[in-house]
Amino acid sequence: MPDYPRIATLRTPEAFSAQLKALGLHLGFDAEMATGPETPLARPATLKDGFTIGNRFCVLAMEGWDGTPDGLPTDLTQRRWRNFGLSGCKLIWGGEATAVQPDGRANPNQLLISPDTVGALAALRETLVDAHRERYGTADDLLVGLQLTHSGRFCKPTSWTKLEPRIAYHHPLLDPKFGIPADAPVISDDDIRRLIDRTVAAAKLAQQAGFMFVDVKHCHGYLGHELLSARTRPGPYGGSFENRTRYLREIAGGIRAEVPGMRIGVRVSAFDFVPFRPGPDGVGEPVPFDGPTYDYAFGGDGTGVGIDLSEPFAFVDLLAELGIELVCVTAGSPYYVPHIQRPALFPPSDGYEPPEDPLVGVARQIWVTAQLKQHRPDLCFVGSGYSYLQEWLPNVAQHVVRTGQADFVGLGRMVLPYPDFAADALVGHALDRRRICRTFSDCTTAPRSALPSGCYPLDDFYKQRPEKAQLDEAKRKLKSAS
Repeated sequence: MPDYPRIATLRTPEAFSAQLKALGLHLGFDAEMATGPETPLARPATLKDGFTIGNRFCVLAMEGWDGTPDGLPTDLTQRRWRNFGLSGCKLIWGGEATAVQPDGRANPNQLLISPDTVGALAALRETLVDAHRERYGTADDLLVGLQLTHSGRFCKPTSWTKLEPRIAYHHPLLDPKFGIPADAPVISDDDIRRLIDRTVAAAKLAQQAGFMFVDVKHCHGYLGHELLSARTRPGPYGGSFENRTRYLREIAGGIRAEVPGMRIGVRVSAFDFVPFRPGPDGVGEPVPFDGPTYDYAFGGDGTGVGIDLSEPFAFVDLLAELGIELVCVTAGSPYYVPHIQRPALFPPSDGYEPPEDPLVGVARQIWVTAQLKQHRPDLCFVGSGYSYLQEWLPNVAQHVVRTGQADFVGLGRMVLPYPDFAADALVGHALDRRRICRTFSDCTTAPRSALPSGCYPLDDFYKQRPEKAQLDEAKRKLKSAS
């Protein structure tokens, strides 16, 4: 493993600042945390329609791996959503990815929204809201949405290990990386139209279940994201920027027409890189590509490892035109560039050692979100990639919100071992260092080994489950094989 300083060893503002300076990062943070109801992170945010969100922390949508084969929540799902309610965050970005049709699931146990599951999803939302109201006295300023997804290239609806991909186009690097044959069918225009109809129908069911917005997912290599880079796809859903965003425009139009009053959000991978692979020393390196430029990365500059925000700027302009105010910014994909998507010191089982200090990845995402916010200050931006900051997360979050670089700070993996992290930060309590996410990546390694996702190293609940021993054995075998 590369010898990057661990965040837990940077115990003073001076030490943290020195590490940022050594890396050449312009990542602002407030050395002192403010407290009280008027502080930046505790300050409410009011949407254009008048709804007030009670503070500036957001629970990000995560991938669920513990539903039933029928797409229903289990006791494990209920526990996670109850913890989301207890978190103190006043914006819940979708809870977790929920497939709009069975063949679009990312794993056989992913939640599914349909007439058969809508009642259970409504009860799941109520579990979250009731827990929040019980802990904080009111849920009137709590905005809870549902992320709607189709996993596209990464569909695994019937097997934990075998891909059943629905690709938007043939990719010269991702196809061989994931064993997709050259003659594999591309999802047809008619299938995309039917999927648009299913997504609109799913939004109607989400409204019936009590959700206050839906996220039309455009991130992490799934279908909505892949369509944004479908420059080589012929027809109405590929080629030009207008065509590559038609999927979103038609879904938004359908929801406006058929689900009046339903808010729409979009979580988008605002930039992407060429796929990475383990090098001879296990450290990630970019996969070589043919030709002078790499043209398959939305928000990429053609080098494969750089950023050009021209199209992301156009994308958020489009969101404004469509009346979509809620924007959650992320990057890349956990399947082929996890280090830019969720910076971590410890890689997942199928990953690689980080090719950069993870603080570089954190700063990159914060910078991109700030650029998009500066371009469209009228939109409401949620930033991602913060968990690696660990003890310094509140200090960076306060600075980001105070200086207008984002409206909300998203918490993902951090909520698994430490559900009330935001609540402690908001009132100035000392953080519980025993529960701070250290980005061990077991929450990814477990489902890659066909086990429920959870924080096995730090959450006592998961430590005591039988899957903990199975995970340890799977990791031991993987280490021996390498």
